[in-house]
Order: sequence, then structure tokens, then C-alpha cells
Amino acid sequence: MKRREFITLIGGAAATWPLTTRAQAPMLVVGLLSPFSRSDTEPWHQAFRQGLHKLGWVEGENIRIEYRYAEGRAERLPELVADLLSHKPAVIVSAVTPDTQAAARATKTIPIVMASAGDPVATGLVQNLARPGGNITGLSQMVIDIAAKRLELLKEVVPGLSRVAVLWNPRDTSSTLTWQEIQLPARRLDIELHSLEVKNIEEFDSAFATAIAAKVGAVYALPGPIFVDNEKRIAEFAAINLLPSIFHLPEFVRLGGLMAYGPDRVDLFRRAATYVDKILKGANPGNLPIEQPTKFELAINLKTAKSLGLTVPPSLLVRADEVIE
Repeated sequence: MKRREFITLIGGAAATWPLTTRAQAPMLVVGLLSPFSRSDTEPWHQAFRQGLHKLGWVEGENIRIEYRYAEGRAERLPELVADLLSHKPAVIVSAVTPDTQAAARATKTIPIVMASAGDPVATGLVQNLARPGGNITGLSQMVIDIAAKRLELLKEVVPGLSRVAVLWNPRDTSSTLTWQEIQLPARRLDIELHSLEVKNIEEFDSAFATAIAAKVGAVYALPGPIFVDNEKRIAEFAAINLLPSIFHLPEFVRLGGLMAYGPDRVDLFRRAATYVDKILKGANPGNLPIEQPTKFELAINLKTAKSLGLTVPPSLLVRADEVIE
């Protein structure tokens, strides 16, 4: 072989070595844990992937995302977390409080980024928002008085409202805290709250029967995985029984519910990608301040309002981000 050909061959091989090394390098694993179903969370997870992509992280190229869904059954979360840990993730991304708590119980070393948990301080997940400490950081959908705001919205649309059935889950720490939080605002609005405890899907029918027997004037479902995965069922119950209803996700209104008001979950998941990016680049999660929502959504279903014989005040319609006619 001629000297020039030999040098060309060696030079070409050397040029391919880094590429081969990169191709063979293992991708970082991101565990995506959710207490919801895949269909319920796909818009949020799509926003999360888009956020990562803008920061240079592409699924299937330099990261691998392992998805685990509890389908509204909180009792499945421990086994799902254990399965995720077997894949040695560089970071675990959780959605709300129950799955964040399950991940926190399973590991104190792997970083956990929560996308839209409830009050992380009150639930014992972190020390404080400014400097969480430990291995947990991310975003919280906690906003003071937001639960009371939903009661106020109901009262605004139904001025004579005096009794509201509240769906909540006593096994969900965030749900329990919210139930306690709305007691005082309810008294201030002269509204009597009827507790409808739902710990599993089998208890929905009895909860609905209790609401009918109590002759409530509206239904308020507190945020929680079991209610997100059954929001269509809740919306249909309210519609059939001619009850105004409110939830925290706009999907509820698209399914026939009257109103929804809460933080923009898509925006929160998109912002969660920035935390993952920082952690994958070496940041300590305990030093990353927990952020709160900056965007909120008010959705109103005018078709449902009409079927209930309600007139939505023009001042409320002007404030709405989504109106279904």
C-alpha cells in the first residue's frame, strides 16, 4: 500500500472513531411517572418533549423516556416507581402530589422533578420553595385561594347557590388539604359543602347518590388523579341531573362540564423540561427553587349553561380563555 493511501485510510478511520463512540454511548434515561392514563396526559407530555427538544434533548437520540401510567389507581404507583428505578433513570419526572410522594419514598438520591404538584411544603415533600433541599424540585400548581376562586365562580353563575357537593379523596394529601382550605371561603359565600369521599372508582355511584339525596345545587370536583381519569363520568352525572359543575382542567368543559379554572398544565410541563435540562447538565435539584404557575385557564361551556337554564354574566365570558358554544 502506498504511503498516501495508508495515511488517507488511517485518517478516515480516525475521523469515524468519535462518531462510532457517540453512537454506541448509552442514552440518558428519563423516567416519566404519572398517576393518570396515557390519553389524559398526552398533551402535557407532548409539551414536555417539545420543551426538551428546544433545549437539545431528543427522545430516541440522546435520551430515552420510560413512561409509566397508574391509570387513576394510586395503589399501583409504588410498583411503577420500582420498575422505573430498575432502568437506572438520571431523573424522574412526576405529575402531581401522589406520584411525587411515591417517588420520594422510593429514592432519596435520584433527582425528582415534579411538574404540577400541590403544596410541596405542606405535604412534606420539600423544606421550602426557595431552596427545597434533598432530591426534589420542579413546579407546583399551588396558588393561594385558587380552590376558593372556583366556588366564587360557581356563585357568580348561580347567584342563589347554597349547597355544593364536593368530590374529594381523603387518601390524597393534596385533596385533603384543599378540602380543608375551602371550608372558610364556603362559609363566607354562604355555601354549605356536602362531602363526597371517593377513594376508588367503585365509590362513585354511592357518592353521586349522596349528592342527589342532599339536593345539592352544584358539583365541585377537587383536583386528583381519580377525578381526572373519571372526569367524563363526573361531567355526565352533572349534566343528567341538571347540576352546574366545576373542575380544574379545560378538558372537563369539553366533555360537557360547565366550568373549569386552574393553572395551565401544558405550560407547567413545558417548563418542567428546563429543570430536567439543568439536572442532566449537573445541577443539584435541592438548589433549584420551586416555581409556581404563571398562566391560568378559565373555560366555560355555554351549551351546558343553556341546558341548565343559566345565563353566564358577560363580565365572566370576557375573562374566559375558552368558550364552548
